[in-house]
Amino acid sequence: MGQRILVVDDEATILFAMKEYLSGGGFTVDCAAEREEAQALIANVSYSAVIADLRLLGSDSGDGLDVVQSARERSRHTRIVLLSAYATPEIEARARSHGADVVLRKQRPMKEIDHCVRLLLEAAR
Repeated sequence: MGQRILVVDDEATILFAMKEYLSGGGFTVDCAAEREEAQALIANVSYSAVIADLRLLGSDSGDGLDVVQSARERSRHTRIVLLSAYATPEIEARARSHGADVVLRKQRPMKEIDHCVRLLLEAAR
């Protein structure tokens, strides 16, 4: 497939699992554990999709929204998925205003996240 995805999450086990699953499906996958690292990658690499957790570094912050906004500012073509165990209608509205295409509740099976990303990428063609 040759498409590159950035996964942003502060939990190493989630990064590992998502990288393994998505790489096995043909994507090239980069990972970042914090906002600054993700923003540096976004500034220097072109991504087909970004999958970001809302809360990074175990905080109550919405660092994931900053990642979403950075990805959207860098490219209107990048598909963006925000993951959150804390999604509310207000958070979903904020995520969309920052440029997220989809907000999914954690914990989703990897298969569902993969399917969602593939649908977004297909629709973008």
